[in-house]
Amino acid sequence: MQVSDSTLWMAFGLTLLAGLSTGIGSLMALFARRTNTAFLCASLGFSAGVMIYVSFMEMMPNAQEALALAYGNKLGMLYLILSFFGGIGLIMLIDFFIPDTSANPHEIHAVEDMRGHNSLRRVGLVVALSLGIHNFPEGIATFVSGLGSLDVAIPITLAIAIHNIPEGLAVSVPIYHATGSRRKAFWWSFLSGLSEPLGALMAYFFLMPYWTPAVNGIILAAVSGIMVFISLDELLPSAEKFGKHHISIGGLVSGMAVMAFSLYLFV
Repeated sequence: MQVSDSTLWMAFGLTLLAGLSTGIGSLMALFARRTNTAFLCASLGFSAGVMIYVSFMEMMPNAQEALALAYGNKLGMLYLILSFFGGIGLIMLIDFFIPDTSANPHEIHAVEDMRGHNSLRRVGLVVALSLGIHNFPEGIATFVSGLGSLDVAIPITLAIAIHNIPEGLAVSVPIYHATGSRRKAFWWSFLSGLSEPLGALMAYFFLMPYWTPAVNGIILAAVSGIMVFISLDELLPSAEKFGKHHISIGGLVSGMAVMAFSLYLFV
């Protein structure tokens, strides 16, 4: 499958934008006295809604069509199922090797919760490393979506960027309170987000030479599995953690609605 240079640059740009949003979370952590829980809940719910809707209503149907053309309906459906759950298995495997809640990027903290934590510098550095590993497949997801239509790629980029904001907070706050340096805290958080464009580069060098409609279908299904898992395992539980159930669900429905109408406009 031929991809134009402009499409490639757009895909890389979107991935870079999503990854560097950890820096926004870092700035919020360093200059905010308290976390705006209502806004955070709504944003995380919105991000989950976008990811879930686009996975099942756009990416999976496109993957099924590509795989059916390549392998037939029966075998194509089997590859679709295996790819979807393979994506879930990949992100679960990453989480399995980051079991400690103090270092797990899925354990998002509020600004005020992190003050006074023991071994803050170590916690921050381990979270930064863990976050870098965890964001790697998200970089592949953003890059792959960027190779397709912008009406799908832009909402996915926005959703991943939103969910990276509190992760940037989780890196910068413990480092800042351990060192007293806003600059160190910001740069560690900022650098942890670079694993997403690194994931895009890996996808470009190792997947693009073999890119066919069938490979595209497999990757789309796997990326759908990754995004659904992130939504159910990370985004919604993180929103619920702040005790704003109805706000998080409202954000979820809003994200689905925005995604649905954005896709409708490009039909």
